[in-house]
Amino acid sequence: MTLIPEDKVIITVATTGGVAGTRERNPNVPETPEEIAKATHDCWKEGASILHLHARDKDGIPTGDPVVYSEIHSRIRDLGCEIIIQDTTGTGPQVSIEDRIRCLNAVPKPEMASLDMGTMVRNSGPYEGTYSIRYGKTLEDWALKMKRAGVKPCMEVFSLSNLREVKNLISKNLLEKPYYVEFVLGQPYHGGIDASPKHLNWFIEDLPEPQDTIWGVLSTGKDQLPLTTMGIVLGGSIRVGFEDNLFYRKGELAKSNAQLVARSVRIAKELGKVPLTADETRELLGIEKI
Repeated sequence: MTLIPEDKVIITVATTGGVAGTRERNPNVPETPEEIAKATHDCWKEGASILHLHARDKDGIPTGDPVVYSEIHSRIRDLGCEIIIQDTTGTGPQVSIEDRIRCLNAVPKPEMASLDMGTMVRNSGPYEGTYSIRYGKTLEDWALKMKRAGVKPCMEVFSLSNLREVKNLISKNLLEKPYYVEFVLGQPYHGGIDASPKHLNWFIEDLPEPQDTIWGVLSTGKDQLPLTTMGIVLGGSIRVGFEDNLFYRKGELAKSNAQLVARSVRIAKELGKVPLTADETRELLGIEKI
């Protein structure tokens, strides 16, 4: 069951990311507010209706500073781009837990914000051993802050156990319908589930309140395209972009986020679907335009 019309798809683009998306790995990653705004506008023109936003400071380091988020939001709107702005609260290990929710104070404020539904421990890379704690009380606190701010959570689910936390927030009336759940597959850190069609189907089958929930899927690295294509087929929303995958195909770096969006739009059209516009997505999600 899906709330998305059968001939439509929602496309989210994650232009930058917190840790993996670096210019050392792909020189086309946007980092400055101006670069992120321009990349966002290009993706919106190609068919993306939601931006998942990670801000960077002047040195290219992830930040939770609402001043930086405010500048990016303003630059996006100044370009005439109407994309839905979804700020991250995951950010990265460089940012304190307290600072990760400060994006809600940006002006203009985001229309959505991510909410990681489980604790993740980095088991490789330069930040090996660092973790982000997400459990009942912290999730309830952040969901309440988002509800009071009029910001819709995008609940990011990394494993089946995370769905228990989704159910908890629903049971405590901390979310507004329709709920928005995004399945994250292929996350290499401890706490994530492998990317496979089987695991995506598990998530869909165990989704809380499916009659009131819109689901989406993203996957990392080489599994991005197969899993997002499967998401299109099954009637979900999808996420692409440099946060999840820096390559266009094996051995070939992507030239831009817009290139990745355009490819998924082409695939969707071959499957008889077209992207929902930003305003159509707002209406479907019950989001007030900002």
